[in-house]
Formats: sequence, structure tokens, C-alpha cells
Amino acid sequence: MAPHSASSGAERGRVTDSGIEIRPVYGPEDLEGWDPARQLGVPGSYPFTRGIRPDMYRGRLWTMRQYAGFGTAEATNERFKFLLGAGQTGLSCAFDLPTQMGYDSDHPRSEGEVGKVGVAIDSLADMRLLLAGLPLDEVTTSMTINATAAILLLFYQLVAEENGVDPGRLGGTIQNDILKEYVARGTYIYPPRPSMRLVTDTFSYCAEHLPAWNTISISGYHIREAGSTAVQEIAFTIANGIAYVEAALAAGLDVDAFAPRLSFFWNAHNNLFEEVAKYRAARRMWARIMTERFRAKDEKSTLMRFHTQTGGSTLTAQQPENNIARVTIQALAAALGGTQSLHTNGFDEALGLPTQRAAKIALRTQQIVGYESGIADTVDPLAGSWFVESLTDDVEKGAWGYLERIDALGGAVDAIEAQYMQQEIDQAAYAYAKAIDAGEKVVVGVNRFVDDESDPTEVFPIDAELQRSQVARVERVKAERDQSAVGAALADVEAAARGTQNLLVPMKVALARMATLGEVSDVLRGVFGEYHPNG
Repeated sequence: MAPHSASSGAERGRVTDSGIEIRPVYGPEDLEGWDPARQLGVPGSYPFTRGIRPDMYRGRLWTMRQYAGFGTAEATNERFKFLLGAGQTGLSCAFDLPTQMGYDSDHPRSEGEVGKVGVAIDSLADMRLLLAGLPLDEVTTSMTINATAAILLLFYQLVAEENGVDPGRLGGTIQNDILKEYVARGTYIYPPRPSMRLVTDTFSYCAEHLPAWNTISISGYHIREAGSTAVQEIAFTIANGIAYVEAALAAGLDVDAFAPRLSFFWNAHNNLFEEVAKYRAARRMWARIMTERFRAKDEKSTLMRFHTQTGGSTLTAQQPENNIARVTIQALAAALGGTQSLHTNGFDEALGLPTQRAAKIALRTQQIVGYESGIADTVDPLAGSWFVESLTDDVEKGAWGYLERIDALGGAVDAIEAQYMQQEIDQAAYAYAKAIDAGEKVVVGVNRFVDDESDPTEVFPIDAELQRSQVARVERVKAERDQSAVGAALADVEAAARGTQNLLVPMKVALARMATLGEVSDVLRGVFGEYHPNG
């Protein structure tokens, strides 16, 4: 590829969020030596730069999967039904922090957090209420859950079976991406290596029992929310993906037995063209890694299927209605980049959980982009743009550089334990915050075009009685069950954790006997220990 043409002094300094210099004009010389057959290809064929399906959205639009979850299982079930009634085409569930961290609602550490940032799920009784009346054999469900992902998946399977749904027909995704928790988010329980066992046991279990389920959503979203650049987002996420594949292979799984069910989860920020380039570069990189590094034979193993969510960290509490415009730009980037499903954030999410009005506007934003903008009429509409193709190459080159450094450290797990990714993200986040403080990065309504007055915005209400009612429910479950049967099942979980049996098999038995999420997590804590990054 030819060197970038020089820009004049007056034009110098325009860069993407990843620091890639943007030239004032692009032309054929910027792609000199560029091989369309290798870099570009055609839609639906290797290396999938232009998308994983030949017809993309001409066949059908992306799945409109709005994220929802708060309070009780009943309240979240009502929001699910509201969104489905408004035209949503897939479900996506958020869980509260105690559920994510493996604590029941009656645990002292759950105090003040029950139902706050997602729905509280303590037992099979809660999952029955969460999924009541939903067509589980028709709708796919994504669950944003990691350390306790196997437990929530088993709850979901148990409810489906109780309702006569064949597990082989269940479609959906568990995030199950524990490595990014150590990098960026913090909702881990166990040390990295036993956590990886839970991930690979889930791969194996689903291959046998839930063949249509996506066993992991390898997530760059939270890496970006923690402050990474776009280049770091795909580099660190793909590094984690490589680690999951290697762990599964080490556990004796065949790459083509599990790789077709791997999926990814990306962020969408405001720099429209860099975001489009990011998705195209990431798809191309993954195809090459799976083909050249892991020798996958099944084409489905090489496809990077991904969900996208608009950038929560880009939303502002100041002039919150401006966030509707931000979310629209980000939704455009995701669609132009070829996402398979999309969540658009509510404009009020910098203030609290999205109100019903904000959630509906967010869904309508997707529908307007999909049905009114025309971008779904042709596949990869930005392909061949000198700017976009050059930027795609630049993003990919930067990401490969990070992957080489991570490989030199021994791979993602070693890099995480050495705090490499965490430090890189911290530095990027600091530089971004400095640019905003200095006014070099404009945020409308925050550091420019600031209003002295703003209209009041409705804020999602918090139910003060929620925790007490949820605690009463979990206590009732524990009081009414067969305690000896639960104790025996939990003993089997402990034996499996100390041995080599697939953990999900005895876990399912325990959960069916009404063992709680916290009890199963505590058994694993007793065997695996808890992770403390600083000692």
C-alpha cells in the first residue's frame, strides 16, 4: 500500500478516535498495490469483508434486539412483551449485579443492588416468571451474563423443557465471555483458568444438548465502554476469542464442532466511518485466523457473526434528547458495517434505566434506519470507497500489531494476568478524557453549545419494596423445597468441580431441584476460590 499522502499544515491533525490520521481527500493512490480479491472479495465469501451473507439485508433485516431487564422477573416480562408488541424481533436480558456475581438476593452483599441494573434471578421460580407467555421456540434470547452464564442458560433450558419446547430448537446467546470481565468490567467470581473450564464445558454441553444456541458472545462492547479505542476493541476481543478457541481445543473439542456457535458483540460509537471500517476489518481478521491459524474446515467456523449495541458511554446527561441523534449515527454505522443484530440505547440512559418512552423511541430509530434510509437495499454500500477501504486496512494493521504483542506475552490469559490490556485501555481512556477537557474533542451540550437551562427529563422510578419482595421469594423457595435432594445435588456439583466431569450436567440437576444461583456459585467458590487481581 502506498504511503499516505502529506497534508498541509492547516489540514494536519484530523484523526479518528484510534489516532489514525485522516487525509483531506482520498483517491486510487491511497490503495496502490491493494488486492481486491484478498482484501475485499464478494459478500458472503471469504474473507467476508463485505458481510457474511450474499444478500445481507435484502434477504431480511438485522434482528432488532432491545436490551431490557430491571426489578422483578414479572416487571421485565412485561417490558419484553411491550417491546415484542412494538415490533422488536429478538429478546435481550440484563441481570442485576448480585445475579451477575453469583449472590442470591438475600445475601448481605446484595443489599441495595437487587433489581437495580437488571432483573434479579435467584432460582428456577424467577426464570419461570421471566419467560412466562413468551414463544421460546420462535424468539431468540440474548442474555448478558458471564460468571454465572452456565446457570442462567440451564434455567432457560429447564423452563423451555417444562413448556414442552425441544431444547434442540432453542435459539439465543449467552455472553459467557469471562476474559473481558478481567480486562474491563469486573463481574468475575473465580480465577481465570477455572473460569475458562466453565466456558469450555458450556461449549461441550451445548454441542450435545443445545445445538442451535450461541455458546459465547465474545465482547468488545465493555472493552470500549471502559475507554479503549476502536482498534483496541477489536484487537483485545479477537485475542480473547483466540484464547477461547485454544482452550476448547485443549479440552479435546474439534474446532468445527464448536466454532460455528461462536459469536461476537461490538460497540458502536460516533465516528461513523471508523466504526464501519472496524466491523469490516474484524470480520476479515477472524476469517483468516480461523482458516490459517486453527485450520477450520467448516465455512461456518470462519464467519464472524455479531451483535452491536450503541455506545452507552457516549450518552450525555446534559441535553439528553441529543442522544437520539448520537444513537441514530451509531445504528447507521452498525448497519453499514453488516451487524446481525442491534440494540439501540434509550436517550435517557445517562440518567437511569430507560423509561418505556425512551425504549420505544430507540426501537423506532432502528426501524426508521432499516425501512426508510435505503441502506438495506444493497450489500456493503460503502465498499470500494477509497476512504473506507483505506481506513479498513489501517484499522486492521493496528489490530494485528496488538495481537502480535499479546501473542508475545503468551496469549490473552497471560496478557490479562500481566495487566497489559488493562493498562492500554486506561491510557486510551485518559487521553480521551483529556481531549474532552481541553476542548479538542467536541461533545455537543457538554463542552460546546451548552445551555444554561434544560427541560426536565422523566427518570425511571426505583421501587423501594423490590428488595424485600425478592428476598421473601427466595426464602420461600428455600423453605418449600426438598432440602435433602438439594444437598445431594450440590454435593454432586462439588465432586464434578474437583474432577473432570462436565459441570453443567450436575448443575442442571441441582437447579431443577430448586438449588439457587447463589448456592451453586458458592459450591464452585469453595473449589475454585475467588479472583483478587491484586493478590
